[in-house]
Amino acid sequence: MENLNAKELHDVVIRFSGDSGDGMQLTGTLFSNTSALIGNGISTFPDYPAEIRAPQGTVAGVSGFQVHIGSTKVVNPGDYCDVLVAMNPAALKANRKWLKPDATVIIDGDTLTEDNVKKAGYATLDPIAELGLEGYNVVIPDITTMTKAALAGTGLDNKSIVKCKNMFALGICFYIYNRPEDYAKRYIDAKFAKKNPAVAEANKLAIDAGYNYAANTHQFANTYKVAPAELEKGVYRSVNGNVATAWGFCAAAEKAGLPLFCGSYPITPATVILEELAKRKDLGVKTVQAEDEIAGICTSIGAAYAGNFAVTTTSGPGLSLKSEAMGLAVMAELPLVIVDVQRGGPSTGLPTKTEQSDLMQALYGRNGECPAVVIAASSPSDCFHYAFMAGKIAMEHMTPVILLTDGFIANGSEPWRIPSMADYPAICPPIVAEAPAEGEFMPYARNENLARGWAFPGKKGLEHRIGGLEKDRLKGSISYDPANHQEMTATRAAKVAKVAEELPAPTIEGDADADLLVIGWGGTRGNLHAAVKRLQAEGKSVAHLHFNYINPLPHGVAELLGGHKRIVVCELNEGQFAAYLRQNFREFEFEQFNKCEGLPFTVVELEEKFNSLL
Repeated sequence: MENLNAKELHDVVIRFSGDSGDGMQLTGTLFSNTSALIGNGISTFPDYPAEIRAPQGTVAGVSGFQVHIGSTKVVNPGDYCDVLVAMNPAALKANRKWLKPDATVIIDGDTLTEDNVKKAGYATLDPIAELGLEGYNVVIPDITTMTKAALAGTGLDNKSIVKCKNMFALGICFYIYNRPEDYAKRYIDAKFAKKNPAVAEANKLAIDAGYNYAANTHQFANTYKVAPAELEKGVYRSVNGNVATAWGFCAAAEKAGLPLFCGSYPITPATVILEELAKRKDLGVKTVQAEDEIAGICTSIGAAYAGNFAVTTTSGPGLSLKSEAMGLAVMAELPLVIVDVQRGGPSTGLPTKTEQSDLMQALYGRNGECPAVVIAASSPSDCFHYAFMAGKIAMEHMTPVILLTDGFIANGSEPWRIPSMADYPAICPPIVAEAPAEGEFMPYARNENLARGWAFPGKKGLEHRIGGLEKDRLKGSISYDPANHQEMTATRAAKVAKVAEELPAPTIEGDADADLLVIGWGGTRGNLHAAVKRLQAEGKSVAHLHFNYINPLPHGVAELLGGHKRIVVCELNEGQFAAYLRQNFREFEFEQFNKCEGLPFTVVELEEKFNSLL
């Protein structure tokens, strides 16, 4: 029931946190999707432990989900939280640093036992005092006990009942922020009711119990409303970056009139793309879950040769393994999209943590002169757009395209306005439909884009050799001629460079002659945008230039770089894009702001840095 006396808020940040296995991701997702249905702007940040099997009750095993909801469009998941829901002392300890002043902290009182406190690494047996939470609104309901009481008549065993405590916490938050329970209950029915109706019913009862507890205790005297955001009219849904990427590929295949094929090895955090595409047999999508990374990309190269729009998905370590086969795709000049959902590295690194770790690998991580188009998406929803564009460029220019996302935007979600496919351009691959006169087919003859013809196998008169050895510039046969090798090397580079002619002109947010120009690329856009907007509102002379097309760079970049006293490049690595810009624009000085913590930038730290440069 809606509280008519609820206070209006512009936005709020809530962080759900507990052991890996406590259902925090589901809890956060249900709160986010409910808010999206109301019409709020949302942005989310799931945060998983890198050690999936870290001991329960330890800081290393804490899983979190942060959601930022607002009455306007929300571009980042927020730095610090207004509400922390901590399901145990370890979650409280791990997230203390993310609390805003005067934040509300809800912790399950049943977990504040001596054993749990010691396991979480506290020096004393009083976590509240030790963490300095006396000035915060700390609420300590016995969530586990109340969940057991509410579900006592369900017939479930104790273990199954305790697993529902996350839904009790969700019910509390639904009450505090005037969220309806209906969507969450429908989701639970869809997820559990068919296989285990008792579990579904128990979770719904737990939501009600949490809601009723919050409504009937004086500890939550204040409740809040966040009005719907004024978004562009259309049909919206909540989408995460990995799902949006998969759907962008489906759209590109449809526009090209070709079947979609994905050959991939499941790897964190890219697995969901393969899983989502595997569900799309209704759209004619074919998927192969390969035994390793090399097999995954090689099946996709074969599929591209056979006339499919082919993609493969991976993360940084997998991209390393795929590098030789990528060279084969460059040499054979076949359309292929390689998705790299970046994570912290090197080696296996931090598989569940975000980083812009692989730009140099995407640009140069292959043997020989081996150019490929490189694109980077910036938000969960625009993963759809850039996946589509990656497919368009790959198929029309007959070249591999590397699409960079990262764990932050791949797992994060936001409202997505479902586009009309009529608004998206046609994709016209250079398919060779008919064989010319006998003996006259030249597989490496090129069109105005320098793209060779795409001749599918099985057609008489279009037979040609495929493989990784250097090709004759026209016939495609093996060639060891030095002049031919030089020509083919230059042509493959020119073909990639020619893509720039079709790219949209970059634009600056702010004054073209601002004192400070902030540059970013890929998934840092939301936080950079928010920081720059705050400083602009204070009258500071600062502007923002963001890049999605990396190789080739769009035309007109040099003109945009001029006229600024200082330029700072912000990225979640040690300066890969900054080095790339210095290589291409030696007349400008690029300062750096870098971070390698497995976390996105915070808006606060960006503001502090930019103020220090002004």
